[in-house]
Amino acid sequence: MDLAEKILELMDEQGITKYRLSKETGVSYTGLTKILSGQTKHPQIDSLQAIANFFSKPLDYFMDQEEEQPSPDWATPKDLADIKKILEEDQPVLFDGVPITEEKRQRAMDILTGLLWEAKELNKKTYGRKNKATPKDEE
Repeated sequence: MDLAEKILELMDEQGITKYRLSKETGVSYTGLTKILSGQTKHPQIDSLQAIANFFSKPLDYFMDQEEEQPSPDWATPKDLADIKKILEEDQPVLFDGVPITEEKRQRAMDILTGLLWEAKELNKKTYGRKNKATPKDEE
């Protein structure tokens, strides 16, 4: 079940209209319509979080776990949100001024996801709280 189907199912179960969902969540009516029609496949994380909060569902409920790369064991919920926000900017991906195919876009996103996880892990090892050296430790 994709994102639009999950939201539409919850709306149907609770008798919620697009207009009401838009007003209650602060997601623009046009933006919500694009999400529900499948035109926007990767909405902004803030919009998705507002919808999740409205339906009292965790954010993960709306994410298609089959399509996404698994996150590392050390990843916190904030790490997951950070990476998702970076990846879900709904901007066209161009090569030499021409939009790339959806399949190539997904491949590029998968590669970028892996690189972002590596960078985040390195950052935690280098600058993480547990690894910060104090002057006392260095003596």
